[in-house]
Amino acid sequence: MAVVKANAYGHGAVAVAAAALGAGAARLGVACVDEAVQLRAAGIGAPILVLGHTPPHESAAVVAQGVTATVDSLELADALSGECQRLGRRSPVHIEVDTGMSRFGLSPADAVTMGRAVRVREGLELEGLYTHFATADEADKGFTRRQFDALLWVAEQLGSVPVRHAGNSAAVLDLPEMALEMVRPGISLYGIYPSDAVARAQDLRPVLSLRARVARVHWLQPGQAVSYGRTWVAERATRIALVPCGYADGLRRGLSNRGSLLVRGRRVPIRGRVCMDSCMVDVTGVPDVAVGDEVTIIGSDGDAVLPVEELAAMEGTIPYEILCGISARVPRLFLHDGQIVSSTTLVSATQ
Repeated sequence: MAVVKANAYGHGAVAVAAAALGAGAARLGVACVDEAVQLRAAGIGAPILVLGHTPPHESAAVVAQGVTATVDSLELADALSGECQRLGRRSPVHIEVDTGMSRFGLSPADAVTMGRAVRVREGLELEGLYTHFATADEADKGFTRRQFDALLWVAEQLGSVPVRHAGNSAAVLDLPEMALEMVRPGISLYGIYPSDAVARAQDLRPVLSLRARVARVHWLQPGQAVSYGRTWVAERATRIALVPCGYADGLRRGLSNRGSLLVRGRRVPIRGRVCMDSCMVDVTGVPDVAVGDEVTIIGSDGDAVLPVEELAAMEGTIPYEILCGISARVPRLFLHDGQIVSSTTLVSATQ
C-alpha cells in the first residue's frame, strides 16, 4: 500500500498515486476521507484505506465512494452498516491496534471486542488489522518487536483476518520479516530514509526537486540592508538576487540569514529574512547571474547538492515536515524519463 496522505507528502497525491499503482502498488493509504474522495474524483479506482479517524457523519461518503475506513467506535460501525444497508453494498473495514504509539486505535483487548462487533454488523467485512510502530526508525528494535507481538495476539484472538499490516518505511527497510500480508511505505517511496539509524541497504533516490527562477538582480552598497527588520546589512558592494519563494511556499523563515540556495551550480547564502512570498540571496561571487536563471531550493545543480535532510536539520525538524510544507500554490511538474508528462497548479491540472 502506497501512503499518499498529506498530498503525497507534498509531492502531489493524484500523480503519485497513479505512478505508484502503475509500479505495482495494490492499494493507497490516506489520512482522511476528503483525501480519498480527491483520488476517486481523479478516476483512481484502487482500494483506499483511511488511516485516520473517520467521524460517523462521513460514513455516507465512505460507502458511496467505495473507501475503506478504520473503525474506532461502535458509532462509526453502526453508521457504516446503516449506509451499506441503504445502498445495498458491502464495506470492508480495518481496525488499528494501539500497541504503544498511544495515538490512534484501540487497545489490544478493545480491538478484539471491536473485531467481533464488526463481524455481526450487516454489510461490514473485517478485512484488515494493523498497528503503527513508534520507534521502528531507531536502532533499538526491542519496542517495535513488542508492538508486533501484540498485533499478532489480537489477530490470533480474532481468527482469520485477510490483511494484517504493520510495516512502515523503517520496518520495510530494517525488518522485512514483519511484512505480513501488506506493508505501508510512506517517506521511502519518495526517496527519503526515515532516519539516520535506518540501514542504507536500498538505494533510495529523492524524487522531488524544488526550484524557482531569479526575478530581480540588483546591487546593494555598503550600509544598505535587505528585507524586514534590516537584519542583514551589506559591508561591501553586494549583488542580490530576488527569488520568488518564501515561507508561504515552503521555504522556512528560520533559514533567514542561515540557509543557502543553489544558483549556477554554486551555493549562495540567504540574506535577510525570508518573506512570505520571496527571499534574497547573495550572488556577488557567481558571474553573470540574470533574471530567469534557475534557483534550486531542494535538489541538485550540477555537482552541488542541497538535500532536504540538510534543510530539516537546520530547522531542527525532519524531512517529512519540510516536504509536507510545500504549499498548494507551488506548481508541480511530473516527469518520466526526463520528460514532463503532467503538471498541476493552484487553478488547473494538465495530463
